[in-house]
Amino acid sequence: MRAAAAWFLDQSRLPDHEMLKLWSVDLGDFLEHLVSALAQFAANLPPGDVPARVAMVGVGEARRRLNEPDAAGLRGEAERVRRLARSVVALCDHHDALTGARMCLACDMPLEDGRPTILYEQVSPSGDAKVSGRIHTACGNAGRPRR
Repeated sequence: MRAAAAWFLDQSRLPDHEMLKLWSVDLGDFLEHLVSALAQFAANLPPGDVPARVAMVGVGEARRRLNEPDAAGLRGEAERVRRLARSVVALCDHHDALTGARMCLACDMPLEDGRPTILYEQVSPSGDAKVSGRIHTACGNAGRPRR
């Protein structure tokens, strides 16, 4: 779902209202799952665990975004759904940090599957920060689809 959310954030054209509705439902359902999983996981860590506390800040922001009402107009609704997508990406990153998972930044599949990997750096969809990590070599060779 992280890869789908990142793809959605990368789109420059506004989808139609029906497509936005579908994205809203899918992203919202997945966020509900992530919020619950992260809250449970963080509850089992010591109270002073910094990564858990940071993850819970992200959980709070995701909850706030989940409670936002539908926005007026296509552009407003697209921005609301983009905020949901940014929360999906952020909470997936927090989940990986708390669990120690190493996932491909391109396909969101585990890196420990024996396939060769390469270093990858991209601009984060949630701001100006850079996201560094690894991707499967095959994912890097696939390139991005042309618009």
